[in-house]
Amino acid sequence: MEDTRKSAKSTTATGKTFDGFTAEERAAMKERAQELKAEARRGPRADKADGERDVLAKIAELPEPDRALAERLHALIKASAPALSPKTWYGMPAYAKDGKVVCFFQSAQKYNSRYSTFGFQDAANLDDGAMWPTAFALTELTAADEARIGALVKQAVS
Repeated sequence: MEDTRKSAKSTTATGKTFDGFTAEERAAMKERAQELKAEARRGPRADKADGERDVLAKIAELPEPDRALAERLHALIKASAPALSPKTWYGMPAYAKDGKVVCFFQSAQKYNSRYSTFGFQDAANLDDGAMWPTAFALTELTAADEARIGALVKQAVS
């Protein structure tokens, strides 16, 4: 009988090998582990100001144009849904309600992507039929985009 076990590495149609997570994904997971440890250390004394400080620090680290997008989104989310608490999530700005992430920003530079992403998690109240969008590609923010995002964030926390 032949041994049909395969290597842990797989190949794609292009012949490249897949060795697991990218360096960026591993870094994000490490950041998430550090965030969880910091949250545990803070315990019940943690407040919105701690999260705000962490988010603003992460935004300040971002290269342009991602920093400008993140700053604008931060201001927009705070104005649209003041009940959301800023926090970092996998090293990126996120906004939570009752401890659960509702929406987040993902930098294009961090994941070597051609666009940044603004997305929603399961805690967002965006249900609309059997299918609805949960993430949006961002390259810039127009006034119309800001109005749409503001309305979605309000709906997400309703």
